[in-house]
Amino acid sequence: MSVFAALVERLADLLQPLFHASAAAAAIVLFTALVRLFVLPLSRAAARGRRAQARLRPDLAELRKKHAKDQEALRRTVLELHTREKVSPLSGILPGLLQLPAFFVLYHLFSSSTIGGHGNGLLDHALLGAPLGGRGADVLGGGSGGAALVYAVLFVLVAAVATFNLVRARRTAADTAGAGGAQDEELPGLGAVTRAAPYLSYLTLLTVAVVPLAAALYVVTSTTWSAVERALLYP
Repeated sequence: MSVFAALVERLADLLQPLFHASAAAAAIVLFTALVRLFVLPLSRAAARGRRAQARLRPDLAELRKKHAKDQEALRRTVLELHTREKVSPLSGILPGLLQLPAFFVLYHLFSSSTIGGHGNGLLDHALLGAPLGGRGADVLGGGSGGAALVYAVLFVLVAAVATFNLVRARRTAADTAGAGGAQDEELPGLGAVTRAAPYLSYLTLLTVAVVPLAAALYVVTSTTWSAVERALLYP
């Protein structure tokens, strides 16, 4: 943890001339952007996979008709088709999984009073009066005006991103249905998960409220990045 703490402090020092007292918060946003850039090749690969799945929808529709009464045969033939075409219906999960360690690092850094046997100096940093180690639930219980404003902005941004994702998902579903295709039901049960995914974005509001502000900044930055990335990679 000492290595990551030193990295955040170093980034904050570099950004201090521009962001002054909010340099540590800006460093976390920059750290998040670096993580997202690191996983960008996987995100682009996932986008290619999604386009390949769209191309295979007519074949998948035929397989569903052919094996309508034999789900095991359907599962087997769909997996064979995906293997032959080098398509994975779960490829979009990898970018998210690789980001989890970075989130947990920030959560630990701003939840611990000591790091490497020394006092955690990161807890001295704040954003407009909101401590980076503080939690939104505490602010909602009666915090300073600056801290309340910080969380109000984060909540509004998360709600806007979640709504954007939901609108895009509904439009994509409508376009797919209009084209006579099936929406992400290549494997039995996967379609239900895909349809529920846009609504899960609203759970980010709960995450922002209960994790340290530093981790909340990571989550909000990453989810906003994801929304923009999807808009560009899945036009």
